[in-house]
Amino acid sequence: MFMKASSPLRGVFRAATVTVAAIAMVGTATACSSGGSSDGDGQIAIISKGYQHQFWKAVNKGAEDAAKEMGKTITFEGPDNETQVEKQVQLLQTALDRNPSAIAIAALDSAAVAPILQQAKDKGIPVVAFDSGVDSDIPVTTASTDNKAAAAEAAKRMAELVGGTGEIGVVAHDQTSKTGVDRRDGFLDWIKANAPGITIVDVQYGGDPAKAADLAATMLQAHPNMVGLYGTNEGAATGIVNAAQRSGKSGLKIVGFDSGAAQIDAIRSGLMAGAITQNPVGIGRETVAAAVKAIKGESLPKNIDTGFYWYDKTNLDDPQIAGSLYR
Repeated sequence: MFMKASSPLRGVFRAATVTVAAIAMVGTATACSSGGSSDGDGQIAIISKGYQHQFWKAVNKGAEDAAKEMGKTITFEGPDNETQVEKQVQLLQTALDRNPSAIAIAALDSAAVAPILQQAKDKGIPVVAFDSGVDSDIPVTTASTDNKAAAAEAAKRMAELVGGTGEIGVVAHDQTSKTGVDRRDGFLDWIKANAPGITIVDVQYGGDPAKAADLAATMLQAHPNMVGLYGTNEGAATGIVNAAQRSGKSGLKIVGFDSGAAQIDAIRSGLMAGAITQNPVGIGRETVAAAVKAIKGESLPKNIDTGFYWYDKTNLDDPQIAGSLYR
């Protein structure tokens, strides 16, 4: 049975219609072009956060599909991993120097990219934000998951899993991107407002699976009565699972964010209770569609909600869920 969030979160759900299990591997930090004639509009330069997670390959797939359908040309680039802020800034500057017709950015650090986005605005190049958004009024729109609402849904599920009481820890993937902040704060704020019996004992930062595993292991040692752990992205969530396995602690409820083969396997086996999945192919498609509209001077909403789902072992094979899982 397909499981949706209860009101007021129901409105953020949107069915994903594209299966992404067969997404092709994309070269690390390498530009990929797709599409046909640009009809004089030039390229759309897309800068992601990285390539180490299947999520970004799924976003790329959606962007390529949209570009082909619209007869446009895109480049899709990102640093080796989501810790390389300076590398992303360099890629963004290089993309701007090519004078594209539009730029799309998923910022690792809003402050770091702000000067280049100002340059783009000064040159009349529209900027579209995607995934994490940017703390700036320069982007004409942001195509993303409502990460605060999605994290609140994760918190609600966690509270149900632990019976509304006990100690919980959080491993967030970073504290500089809007995604990292919103997925942390959405979870913490919901717990504070709705689950007085739950205590958040620690919040640590590490989106790399190995680092997240070390952080989670330290938390479990420091708080032996911990009943739950929440990871805000694929790397953080899989790291938590690895730490829990090594510790031998039973009964720990683990809730994650994103998907990927390791998380899906952990949910099927019962090591992870469930997770939030975004609609990455939809994010890529909406980003390109928004960029095309911006190039034409058409008006756009401030935010384009690309939706999310809660998934666990009861609904993993539901067509709506399967279409949004990236392996």
